[in-house]
Amino acid sequence: MKTSTATLTTKGQITIPKVVRESLNVTTGDAVDFVVRNDGVVELRRRQPLVDHLFGRLSSFDAVGGDERAAAIDHAVERDAASRR
Repeated sequence: MKTSTATLTTKGQITIPKVVRESLNVTTGDAVDFVVRNDGVVELRRRQPLVDHLFGRLSSFDAVGGDERAAAIDHAVERDAASRR
């Protein structure tokens, strides 16, 4: 396990240490989530881009074409948005 330290600024900001950025595979502009577990541990997770997040939800994606494919994508995006509300 690797340990890194960051200092909180007066604006409530920190710089994510390089070793952590590399481990998460994040770069400038990427979003990260802070997850506070019930035991008080805070996890830092790379937010998955929408396309990566939806991968696998379109099991019939290759079996359809054109308008059906677009409808399947729209449906998956709507289902994903509803699950986040």
